[in-house]
Amino acid sequence: QVRLVESGGGLVQTGDSLRLSCQASVLTFASYVMAWFRQAPGKEREFVAGIGRSHTATKYADFVEGRFTISKDVRKNTMYLQMTSLKPEDTAVYSCAAQAPGQSTFTSWGQGTQVTVSS
Repeated sequence: QVRLVESGGGLVQTGDSLRLSCQASVLTFASYVMAWFRQAPGKEREFVAGIGRSHTATKYADFVEGRFTISKDVRKNTMYLQMTSLKPEDTAVYSCAAQAPGQSTFTSWGQGTQVTVSS
């Protein structure tokens, strides 16, 4: 398994921006499919955005509506989620996940970072 550590969460106001980071402890980071998920209190965990082995292979949940951008820096073994125009409904614990080559599910998860958007 891959050790994943998120950072960058915090308390912001509606309309603000945040950049989340996910540091991965794996030598073959470039070969992993990575994603961000979130879970709000009392709700199921939901997919936010994913990035494939290619930097251009990205996918977003419908609720993102062009506000978030996922990216990765393979030299730093780090994935990012740039979030803009934040809304109170974006409040959740954001976790990153990794899918190893040859696997069809995300098997490594970080502890998560809290994002709170006040109205």
